[in-house]
Amino acid sequence: METSLNKLVAECSTVEYKEKDNEALYETISAFSNTNGGCIIVGIQDKTKEVVGLNSTDIQSVIANKCVDLLGIQPDIQLHQIKDKYVLKIMVEKSSNPIQIKGKYYKRIGDTTRLASREEARKMLLKDTNWDSLNNNCTLEDIDVDSVNFFIKLATNETKNRLAQEVKTYSVEELFKHLDLIIDGKLTNAAVMLFGKNPQKLFKKANVRIGLFKGNDEDLIIGDKVISGNLFNQFKEAETAIKSFIKVKYNIKDFVREEIWEYPLVAIREALLNALIHKDYFDNNSEIQIKIFDDHIWFYNNGDLFGGLTIEDLKDLHHPSRPRNPLIMDVIYKAGYVEQFGTGIKRMTSACIKQGLPAPEFKLKNSGFILQINKKYNNINIRQENAIRYITINGDITNSKYQEINTCSRDVSKRDLKKLVELKILKTQGDKKTLKYILNN
Repeated sequence: METSLNKLVAECSTVEYKEKDNEALYETISAFSNTNGGCIIVGIQDKTKEVVGLNSTDIQSVIANKCVDLLGIQPDIQLHQIKDKYVLKIMVEKSSNPIQIKGKYYKRIGDTTRLASREEARKMLLKDTNWDSLNNNCTLEDIDVDSVNFFIKLATNETKNRLAQEVKTYSVEELFKHLDLIIDGKLTNAAVMLFGKNPQKLFKKANVRIGLFKGNDEDLIIGDKVISGNLFNQFKEAETAIKSFIKVKYNIKDFVREEIWEYPLVAIREALLNALIHKDYFDNNSEIQIKIFDDHIWFYNNGDLFGGLTIEDLKDLHHPSRPRNPLIMDVIYKAGYVEQFGTGIKRMTSACIKQGLPAPEFKLKNSGFILQINKKYNNINIRQENAIRYITINGDITNSKYQEINTCSRDVSKRDLKKLVELKILKTQGDKKTLKYILNN
């Protein structure tokens, strides 16, 4: 529909004109987002206000995609006709979180776009804001109702009973308000990420990449899967993909077949949930990575530990829960996927040790958090490995039994068991006459 330039900018408090799509355009969008919002008209010469028009109407989708990829936002972009030429009107709202482009933050000073100083950028970043509570331009039409119904079924299950039965009668909007997933009349990022039909339309890299490698390095990849969709879909499909990449054996006891995976599924699920819940979604250019090698499985999540937690805190199995994304955490809890806040590491560690695997390792590296589960302990011998396998099946081991299964002397057995206690793999139980060794879980 044809209009005039005056009508186009009538409702804009701040206006910037750009002739074409270039880097300065996105710097201005960043600046408007970080200040008080504004309108940008593309296809207009700045000084003369001459309507030069667009080379192609396809530029509308090109700019929209770049805004998502470069800035992680989705401003309102409209195509208008002035006489015989087309222009774009980009309406940018003030953002609740600082918007950066290529690691730089911009702001408006008067009618100019300026690069924020290091101190100004620091102040922007120190806002007390959670990503998952921020609003976006999605609507209830973008929500997958099947995912919502699946959640309600889990949350109202009689064994969990984390939501009252009456929520079954709620509309999606009523449920989201009840869960604080609608704020100021708009969907939160948590709502879209948890229940969206296609969250990656807005959050490009909010997915999981799983790779299977031959050997113990990254020279040869033999399997690769990218899991997208909302978080309930990602959790389900990522677990299925991991299971397709790892081995399973079967133990038949009393005519009942028991599956024994090379990594305990409890630990896999906890590690996967940890990554999905605590991902730094502010970083729109990084995905969750899971790499499966011959002797270990490796989970990588961008973002340091949140809320002042340290690696040593994680090793303390009674550390407090400080979720980066509290709305997402609350919904995942209500779905029954986590039992209690802050207990996931304990369950993961216990499951690994009970299966004869070492406790998971945690590292901070490359601006991210790494969780690694190994198949074998380091610095122990074959006799000690035999003892750990024996304990996982039988519950404990004595010095005499150690000698028997390893065909070794009492002195060797005593020395080996002492080292396992020193390494905190085993602990003692009973007195001298009834002394046994059990897993230290």
